[in-house]
Amino acid sequence: MRRIIVCTFLTLDGVMQAPGGPDEDAEGGFEHGGWQRPVDDEEVGTAVAGWYERSDAMLLGRKTYEIFASYWPTADPADPFTDRRNGIHKYVASRTLTSVAWRNSTLLEGDVAEAVRRLKASDGGDINVVGSGDLAQTLMRHGLVDEYRLTIHPVIVGTGKRLFADGAIPTALAPVGVSTTKGGTVVGVYRPAGEPDHDSY
Repeated sequence: MRRIIVCTFLTLDGVMQAPGGPDEDAEGGFEHGGWQRPVDDEEVGTAVAGWYERSDAMLLGRKTYEIFASYWPTADPADPFTDRRNGIHKYVASRTLTSVAWRNSTLLEGDVAEAVRRLKASDGGDINVVGSGDLAQTLMRHGLVDEYRLTIHPVIVGTGKRLFADGAIPTALAPVGVSTTKGGTVVGVYRPAGEPDHDSY
C-alpha cells in the first residue's frame, strides 16, 4: 500500500499560499507572495530533500501543476531539485484540464478520491502531495492522508489560503519527528491518529 504524504510550507499562522514568489498565486488579492525565501535556511532544504527519498511520485492539483510545469522543465539544471521534479511521475487532479504535457505526467480520471484510492493500492513508493491546498483538503475529508510533512516558518502574513482551512476534520496527530532549524523554522512530520481527545484542567 502506497502512502499519501502532504508536504507543505506554512507561515506561523498557517498560510500556504504562494511561498515561492510574488507572482506565484495572487488569487483572492493575496499580496504576500514570496514570503518563504527571506525566512528560509539551508537546513530546510536538506529536510525537504529527504522528504523525497522514498517517494516516486507527486500528486498535484491544477494550479500547482500549472505553476510547476511553467517553471521546472526549463529550470537551472544545477538545482538539485530540477532533475528530481522533471523525472518523478506526476499525477494531476483537475476538473478542467483535458491533457498534461509536462514529462511523466498523468491526468487522473473520474472522482479524485476514488482515483487516489486506486493509486494507494497500486505498486510503488510514497506519493507526495505538494502545495495543492484544495486537493489536500479533499484528501483529508476522505481520510486519504497518511502523513503530513510541514515546514512552519517564522513569519505571519495574516491572510491567504490555509492548509487546515475552516471545516477541516478534527484529527489527532502523532509526531514522527519534529526539529527546529537555526533560522527558527519548525520541521515537523506527523501522522493522523484518529479523533482528538477532549479533556479539561
